[in-house]
Amino acid sequence: MKAIETTSKSTPFLRKTLVVVLLMCCTTVPLRAQVSTLDQTLPNSQRDENDFRVEKIDVAGGAEIVTIFARKKAQDSATDLPMISILRDTLGDEVAENDRLRYVWLHSYTRPTLTQKISAVVPFLYTRTTNKDKIGSEPPPAILDLQKSDKRVWNKVLWEVFKRVVIGELGLGVTAPTLQYRQNSRDHHRVGVASAMTVLSLYQQTTGEKLFSENELKDIQARLALTEKMFGWHMQSENLGRAYDKNVAEIRDFRGHNWELLRQMAEQQGLLFEPLLMPDGSARHALLWTTKDDVAANKNKNFDGRFLNIKNPWRDKKLVDWKGYTSTRWFDENDREVAPKTPDATQRTLIPLALYGLDHPKVPIILIDFRNNGNPKLREISKRVLADVTGTVVNVTAFKGLAFGLGRYVYEFVTDRRGADLNQSSRLRSYAQLKMLLSLDASLDENFRGELTNRIESVSLNPLENDAAIQERVARAQYQNLLAYALDTNGLPAKIRNDRREEMTRLNHGMTARAAFSLGHLFSLGRYTHRENDTPETMAKMDVRRQLDFHERVLRETAVASARVEIDADVEKVRRALAFVAAKGNAAGEKTTKSIAKIFAMTADDDLRSLCLAGLYRVNDKAAKRELLEVYKDEKMPTRWRETCARYLKLALEEGQRISSTDARAISQITASN
Repeated sequence: MKAIETTSKSTPFLRKTLVVVLLMCCTTVPLRAQVSTLDQTLPNSQRDENDFRVEKIDVAGGAEIVTIFARKKAQDSATDLPMISILRDTLGDEVAENDRLRYVWLHSYTRPTLTQKISAVVPFLYTRTTNKDKIGSEPPPAILDLQKSDKRVWNKVLWEVFKRVVIGELGLGVTAPTLQYRQNSRDHHRVGVASAMTVLSLYQQTTGEKLFSENELKDIQARLALTEKMFGWHMQSENLGRAYDKNVAEIRDFRGHNWELLRQMAEQQGLLFEPLLMPDGSARHALLWTTKDDVAANKNKNFDGRFLNIKNPWRDKKLVDWKGYTSTRWFDENDREVAPKTPDATQRTLIPLALYGLDHPKVPIILIDFRNNGNPKLREISKRVLADVTGTVVNVTAFKGLAFGLGRYVYEFVTDRRGADLNQSSRLRSYAQLKMLLSLDASLDENFRGELTNRIESVSLNPLENDAAIQERVARAQYQNLLAYALDTNGLPAKIRNDRREEMTRLNHGMTARAAFSLGHLFSLGRYTHRENDTPETMAKMDVRRQLDFHERVLRETAVASARVEIDADVEKVRRALAFVAAKGNAAGEKTTKSIAKIFAMTADDDLRSLCLAGLYRVNDKAAKRELLEVYKDEKMPTRWRETCARYLKLALEEGQRISSTDARAISQITASN
């Protein structure tokens, strides 16, 4: 097929851009490429609601495991593939406000074997060695605990200290294997996180049965995305929605930019651009093809490989006598793909050149080069080799090699600004997404799927990973192990109980004591974990605390996102949250106090305003009483609200609530004057 003609080099940039946009509107790109550049997502009506199904298993003690399955055959659930499971701690009741999401299990993510671990410590071994053929009876490792914990940051701090002070002084024989295994382990976890996010993103777009709310799905994905952030664990729950939206918008921008960049470069060089669609209609990858006719006709044509990162296809003898995968397709006189053997259509043989990931910042990254497997692999290990050499062989640190460190910083800054596809974490994410596409998308030609799978495996660097061929068997076996673990009274039910007892520490101890407990856990290498006794009284307090957390989040999110509660917020949800705080919100935080005051100021609903003042009275905090006092002092405020504030302030003073000395004197004067 002929490539789309472009304007000459002398044409101004603005005119070029306009021509490209007009051509996009008037031209149909081959196969399934008719997807919007800015939001490559099909309408909900075009997504198959049978792509996934969900299953809920009750766990003794008041919890449930929700599992997302990928459907393999219609009307046959026995063949469905378990993808991801999430534990929801419900406390054994029907109150949704006290539910807590805890563990996320990706069933293809497993603990490595001893052989894999040994391979993972070998310095500069950037290839896969063996697979985990025997799964055993152990439950799968959780990819993430969704509840906040400062143990993560303490673990990172301790590791940095250990690496600098201890490992750095033990010599190359200890340093190199330790750092090598650490990096392989982190990459293994990154791939699992990326795979889990892909499954959840696809499931979120389906129209079938949903056992997770939209907010829950966003929270899970936001927590997964924050695992690599130093202080991602500390993000408040009310900010998770915004973090999710920001991440989605950023990736969508990257994807749209790379889609257009790759498409334009392909057209300029006379190649064919084809996006690979995920089951939800989004395109995270794209293929470049050529045809046998073009290879024969373009022998003397120049080729600009900028951004494409492949060698000239017109002078490649491999393509003249290509022995690899090809695809036969039919095109009409306008170069639109049509059904095979359509009258007046032309048959052409397409040859795949490369496959790219579109989620990388600035430029698309090459994942598969069909003529040279070593091309993407060298790009994959480029940054890794630099880090391993400077961290082990040369042992350069910020203190020992200031000049070298500065040079490395400049190099990484320049390559990042120019968009060089040497960013390993982005490439790992793209490979994980591609593997998921191959396992879920039945529309791909079986031979081509096998070709892509083999190419991916040849590029893989991590000895801790398993081949895609056995991941389905691993997933099924680990799901059965998880079910057995859930039924064992000494297994998951016991873990849930211990988690609750650890959660109760927050009810009886302040921040200083909890920090001391965390340090004790850290320095004892996990042997010591402080837990409270789970008496009926503490269980009841935990129930109230969880519900209060839920309603506080509602109020904080509303205060940030809303301009007028009655217009752009869920009024009933806000009303329930305010009523709960007014009844049981003694322990609400200062941020909640400010949120309630803001809602009072923005709403004109008398019922909501009454609940706001009642909530400020109930919250036993200096800031809450200060907000009541500010409302009372506002002479423009209607009399009934000022009188209500005066009454609440008087009660708070009599009850001995937390009030600053200055505010207490002012309240005493108000009481005396009234």
